[in-house]
Amino acid sequence: MYRAVQVVLPEQLSRFCAGAGFPLSAEAAARQPPDFSLLVENEAGEVVARCSLWWRQTPAYQDHQVGYLGHYAVSDPRAAPVLFDATLDRLAAERCTLAVGPVDGNTWERYRLITERGTEPPFFLEPDNPDEWPGQFTAAGFTPLAQYCSALNSDLTADNPRSAEWAQHVAERGITIQPLRADRFDDEMRRVYALSLLSFRGNFLYTPISEADFLAKYTPIRPHLRPELVLLAERGGELVGYIFGIPNLLQAQSGRPIDTAIIKTMAVNPDHGSVGLGSLLMARCHQSAHATGFTRAIHALFHEDNRSGRMSGHTARVIRRYTLFARPVGGQA
Repeated sequence: MYRAVQVVLPEQLSRFCAGAGFPLSAEAAARQPPDFSLLVENEAGEVVARCSLWWRQTPAYQDHQVGYLGHYAVSDPRAAPVLFDATLDRLAAERCTLAVGPVDGNTWERYRLITERGTEPPFFLEPDNPDEWPGQFTAAGFTPLAQYCSALNSDLTADNPRSAEWAQHVAERGITIQPLRADRFDDEMRRVYALSLLSFRGNFLYTPISEADFLAKYTPIRPHLRPELVLLAERGGELVGYIFGIPNLLQAQSGRPIDTAIIKTMAVNPDHGSVGLGSLLMARCHQSAHATGFTRAIHALFHEDNRSGRMSGHTARVIRRYTLFARPVGGQA
């Protein structure tokens, strides 16, 4: 016997965050406040499933009114149908026509599920999930909406034959590339934020976030940054491109030497996207990582159609795949 309970009281929110075998920090729960949250209890009163919903400020997708399903966790698989039935009914009542998940409010937060784990261990800042969760989505009628990958480059010395051509085109545009100035971190990240909004606005299911929320996401990792892995491309004092890398700190936690850099994000001003600036940033980041002592680089969590994935394709191999799911709701089902 399972019971679905809407989360409305502070003590319910505490149980929501701590339950279902997958703790959620109060900070993460508050970053993107949901429109609705639900937990499922078993006969003993234990929280065995939970999720949140968003529908008021979701992005447009085709002709659909999108509802996001996130903060997802299930510790008892028998509770998953109860959770999905209740949440899909609520989305239908709110006139949503497509449920998309898991997404914790927007794509700047945690979203997607690992669907092909591979043999490479988890890396720093990579979201993880129990292997049974994707099957719970498909059993509820969800199908893949988008696919994502992480790829590993094990040879940072391999130079793309077009690197000199890209460097020439970039130099002719008056663009220079330099490492992040750590003593100006806050100012640099504000410029990175502004360029990110411009560069990512055409991305799949994109919605903007505030500068304060953006800076809050990067402040915790500031002590771990290596400026030589964060390269900024400037033209006349304007930031026109960047690539953001960070050491794989999980290697140290498992007692291994840190030999892997994670390329987390890359952005280029669309006005400069045709000269090979993104490809040059990728090549320069590999060179800088190798010069600093790294031997490998992981290109993290890119959409399978994203240009950054194609840029790394000649030297990298896919080590992990992730899936974002969707299903019609309401009269569309």
